[in-house]
Amino acid sequence: MTKTISFAIIHFFVAFSVAYLLTGEILISSLIAMIEPMVNTVAFYFHEKAWQTKALLRSGFANPGRKTFSFAVVHFSVAFGVAYLLTGDLLIGSVMAMIEPAINTVAYYFHERIWQKKTAKQAAKEAMGHLACHHGELQQCADVSDISVDNVARSN
Repeated sequence: MTKTISFAIIHFFVAFSVAYLLTGEILISSLIAMIEPMVNTVAFYFHEKAWQTKALLRSGFANPGRKTFSFAVVHFSVAFGVAYLLTGDLLIGSVMAMIEPAINTVAYYFHERIWQKKTAKQAAKEAMGHLACHHGELQQCADVSDISVDNVARSN
């Protein structure tokens, strides 16, 4: 959920900025900035769930470029729909649908890369923790074995 929230923050900022540049109105820009990212955040959550299926993860299809493209399609559709419904202007809806998702698609790609690196580091850290734990267990076993061997050697 942290990943979704971090992307939502980026998305809100971009949506407001683009909407304000297109409309010059704070109220409409604020509404677009609240509604469009909220809808896309929900879409993002389900998009992530879909891309986390075992079949996709194993297929090699889930690279950041393909994943970014699939989310871009969803994002363009939502951006157009929200901007058009709030402004009633086909041109603003169309321009919003091309500019705002394009900026957020680039942001999404880098966001995804950062999260993949974070996940890989966390997995490596956990693996090292397991190795250290097992190493400690092996050391304890070795210490016990050494004592037993030493005791056997002394008794002979």
